[in-house]
Amino acid sequence: MNEGYNPEEIKLLKEECQEAGTNFIHCDDEDVSTSENGELAHVQFIGSYKGQEVIYDAIIYTLRLHHSSLVYEKAVEQAQKVYPDYLPLDERAPGYKISPTIEEEAEELITELIESIEEEEEVKVKEHLEIEPEFEYGVGLDACLNIEAITDDVVTKFIEDFNHGRLKLDTTLYSFTSSEEDED
Repeated sequence: MNEGYNPEEIKLLKEECQEAGTNFIHCDDEDVSTSENGELAHVQFIGSYKGQEVIYDAIIYTLRLHHSSLVYEKAVEQAQKVYPDYLPLDERAPGYKISPTIEEEAEELITELIESIEEEEEVKVKEHLEIEPEFEYGVGLDACLNIEAITDDVVTKFIEDFNHGRLKLDTTLYSFTSSEEDED
């Protein structure tokens, strides 16, 4: 049974939120590091799904972060056509071996490809929302917002808008460059 639908679990989360004075709680997990410059938050909140009160397990992230992830994936895919043995750090199994020269050449190529993909605006992104009812805990929610940083205020407003049916997503397609980040 999915515990995120359990009224006891929902009651506990409501109490936690009330104690915190917010409409959500942050989830502590290793995947979501604070080094993301506030571009991503993993939270849980109470909402309604198909008329039933449930716990939403949400990842909320910026459009810029989404864009840079897609650009990186595309660059790695292209680089792997030249260097088929190359694997990004997060995909390497224990015992993975690659020559330092090949690794360096592949990473230089990836950097060049990222610059080229950004320059040509090959990747365009827009705000989106994905709901995953078959989640391990509650209902999974993926939300990508065109905003500089995912602050507690942003999360609070997002949840209020989401829960009251006022959430309006921007359908404009955007592209970003890494150099814009350096200017901040």
